[in-house]
Amino acid sequence: MGLFDCAPPGSAEYENPILRMDLSDPDVIRVGEDYYLVASSFTYLPGVPLYHSRDMLHWRQIAWCVTSLPFDRYALPAHGSGVWAPAIRYHDGLFYVFLPLPDEGIFVTTAQDPAGPWSPLRCLWAGRGWIDPCPFWDEDGSAYLIHAFARSRCGIQHRLDLCRMAPDASRLLDGGRTVYNDPHRHPTLEGPKLYRRAGWYYIFAPAGGVATGWQTVLRSRSIFGPYEDRVVLAQGRTDVNGPHQGAWVDTPDGRDFFYHFQDRGVYGRVLHLQPMTWKDGWPVLGERPDPEGVGRPVKAFPLPLKNAPGGDFAPAADDGFPGPELGFPWQFQANPRPEWYQVCKGLHLAILPCVRGESLLWYLPNVLSQLAQDWRYTMEVTLSLEPKEADDEAGVALLGHRYSALALHHSGSGTELRLYRGQVTEQTPEGRAEETLTFSAPWPQDTATLRLHMDPAGVRYAWVAPDGAERPLPGVFPAEKSAWSAARPSLFARNTQNRAGGSGLFRRVRFFHET
Repeated sequence: MGLFDCAPPGSAEYENPILRMDLSDPDVIRVGEDYYLVASSFTYLPGVPLYHSRDMLHWRQIAWCVTSLPFDRYALPAHGSGVWAPAIRYHDGLFYVFLPLPDEGIFVTTAQDPAGPWSPLRCLWAGRGWIDPCPFWDEDGSAYLIHAFARSRCGIQHRLDLCRMAPDASRLLDGGRTVYNDPHRHPTLEGPKLYRRAGWYYIFAPAGGVATGWQTVLRSRSIFGPYEDRVVLAQGRTDVNGPHQGAWVDTPDGRDFFYHFQDRGVYGRVLHLQPMTWKDGWPVLGERPDPEGVGRPVKAFPLPLKNAPGGDFAPAADDGFPGPELGFPWQFQANPRPEWYQVCKGLHLAILPCVRGESLLWYLPNVLSQLAQDWRYTMEVTLSLEPKEADDEAGVALLGHRYSALALHHSGSGTELRLYRGQVTEQTPEGRAEETLTFSAPWPQDTATLRLHMDPAGVRYAWVAPDGAERPLPGVFPAEKSAWSAARPSLFARNTQNRAGGSGLFRRVRFFHET
């Protein structure tokens, strides 16, 4: 069972979504013949993944733009906070990524090479509530920053403000002024991206909310407005709900496309690519535009770059942990610390107490996870429990507001196989978690190969016998996304009584995808 491919070799068309991954709030640029994409990372760190493509369809991660966040609160999971909706730009020989922390401010990091290293975060504005920043350098050399607001942090919604910015992006030159605010036509307007074409300034901005909204474009002859507005992409009768928030890019031969996400619930916000043309000075996205210029998302479309290399590009998933560092797909639930893990002939996850006083998976900062890449997949993990204390355990989980886990557990007198069900019961951003033991059975050794099966019907667990046969475990467990993220396949090691203990040794992780 191979990795999902939106355009297998020999295809004349690609299929949407082009990536079945939780690439929330994508932004994309082209530099020469290379395309670069960044996405939100929230509480998962290192953060702001940066992907590279040559054909606009196949993507491979080449960097993390943020190694850690410079605030004490991110020593623990801060579900619902962290990095929202970054923007990437290339200007005067330098790559810039602008990113918002909705509780702390607007920050920027730079690199000469998109593969890094990326500079330490520099704060452009400190405070709560500014989100979705996007820089813009005009033809006369002046620079600007456009942004939206998070109602949950500052009580403001629907509004876009534009600030003057130093050309080197070292500081903002003023507090900004409102360039658009019409909650009746475009409620929950956010995620602005600012461009210029043929004497017009264009702001591409999603409206109407993540699950059911639309893509809006504003245009003006003056950067500060007033702006006309038009809806350019909506669901219509397609199955692509809320098609919005993304980036306009072009090809070297002058054709235009638009990247955006679709909210698929437990699978997160997956990546789509729409064709784009122009009519009467307005962009036309997707297909079958109505008389008002509102297009519909395409299910399939001819390849944007037919002869570009790209089929060998794919996000990482499997890992044999060769060391000496973790590979790209893995993120912790908080700022990583060196004492949490070691990569040497496998991944050793240390069993450490959680300072919150409870060792529930939702609270543990050193849970390690990655993004799933398909609607149906199997995660197979070979691990050994290296206990030092009773109630040490290590295993595999699918984490979200409703989650489940399978672990090897040291009872003090022997080893057990244990299944857990978890739920986040307080619907505040960080939430209050509860866990229940649903199954336990004696296990003859401290090593096992465990499997997590995910599909639209739910999550099932199994173990693999020495002859390779699978042995299912009882129960089908519900899965649910977390605050702003998909349910995430995860590895963990903990002591259920919240004591310091031994470690879990993860020798190999493999994913099997069924399209």
